[in-house]
Amino acid sequence: MSIVMAAKNVEPYIKECLDSIIEQSFDNWELIAVDDHSNDRTAEIIKEYQAKDTRIHYFLSEGKKLNPALITAQKHIKGELLNRMDADDIMPSYKLAVLLEAWEKKGKGHVVAGGTKHFVETGEVGEGFLRYDAWLNEVARKGSHYREIYRECVIPSHCWLIHKDDFFNVGGFEDIYPEDYDLCFKFYQAQFKIVPLDKVLHYWRDRTDRISRTWEEYKDNRYFELKLKYFFKIDRDLERPLVVWGAGRNGKDLIKLIHKQESSPRWVCNNEKKIGKDIYGIKLESENSALDIENPQILVVVSNPSERSEIKKQLTDLHFIEGKHFWFFL
Repeated sequence: MSIVMAAKNVEPYIKECLDSIIEQSFDNWELIAVDDHSNDRTAEIIKEYQAKDTRIHYFLSEGKKLNPALITAQKHIKGELLNRMDADDIMPSYKLAVLLEAWEKKGKGHVVAGGTKHFVETGEVGEGFLRYDAWLNEVARKGSHYREIYRECVIPSHCWLIHKDDFFNVGGFEDIYPEDYDLCFKFYQAQFKIVPLDKVLHYWRDRTDRISRTWEEYKDNRYFELKLKYFFKIDRDLERPLVVWGAGRNGKDLIKLIHKQESSPRWVCNNEKKIGKDIYGIKLESENSALDIENPQILVVVSNPSERSEIKKQLTDLHFIEGKHFWFFL
């Protein structure tokens, strides 16, 4: 098994990370650790561990930033199976063994995905990350990864196992952010089956300087452009009416992107002040209009959780199926 890991200025955390890998109950692994030009002792520490353990391999990234480091790492994969690790996180000792056991029961064409839990050294984990943990674990329990793929990334970036042939057949890591979400969509496009594990297999460190908080590439975490790219590739049926449900900021931003590709999307909302108005050349309709459309494809971009639940109930009561007739884009 190959573990690919990019590392950038993680001197305070890298030893704990490496120790957790070394302490795995499954020991037939190699770690491909790629340093993204750190200016602290990260590289030195990895080399110290490499000198003591031949399973650990240090490389300097051929480029700068996360994706070039991952692309460098994938060039050195020798194992049949592949996992990814973040250099400031921790593996429970059973992680690799549990992932492997699940994968061996299914084989190629399957991706095993486990649960995660955020942690902090001091203070409390941010509410957004706690919600994401809970949602990911619920997705794993229900096995609803592909039904909910347009909401957020449904496979944690560091808690999956796949055969290297499957990984490279979909293109592996590319210089596209967010890299984990893009890879997840490629698994979906290839119709790999997800093997969900309702078990925490990764401890995910929350810190104020994590790149998902600080990098421009992750600033707009709705990722509408990436979602629409794959929706039009995988799920869009041009013979069916496309409907955007929601006319707040999210709905407006999404409809503008859709309008670049389709001339006549339908747009509905529950705001009486907006219904009937022409915005961006599209006349807003009431929610009831969406319910009367035959065989629609509905993209729901309502941010309020209780409203989303009500919309889902309305649609399922009409025998609309999530992942076939409607998708949540938030």
